[in-house]
Amino acid sequence: MLSLLPSCFLARTTTNEPLSAERLAALKVGQSTAQDALTMLGAPHDVVQLGRRSAWRYDFSNSKRAGFSIVVVTLLNEDSRSDRAWLFFDENLVLIGAGSTLQADASEFAMPWSEVEGR
Repeated sequence: MLSLLPSCFLARTTTNEPLSAERLAALKVGQSTAQDALTMLGAPHDVVQLGRRSAWRYDFSNSKRAGFSIVVVTLLNEDSRSDRAWLFFDENLVLIGAGSTLQADASEFAMPWSEVEGR
């Protein structure tokens, strides 16, 4: 009889460490080195060799799920958003470019029948 009662649930999953906009902004093109990036951000998720140059990728993802279940019907809503940063270094490991998208903090819990902003 208890299995017929409705239930709600929330779940959250993260991958890697969150990226800090302040730490990314502290890295300066033409001045910061790969060692500075390691100190500020830790090890990159991926390193791509571009001839004698290299590109480092940092990723963080945040997924939030909310659901409602009754008897054998389950309704689920998931909002997954990611942070991604690319750092480009020359042959001397000096930063020559950077770009980032920081959206992971915007992920939201929402019931399946609710609208989530930004999607």
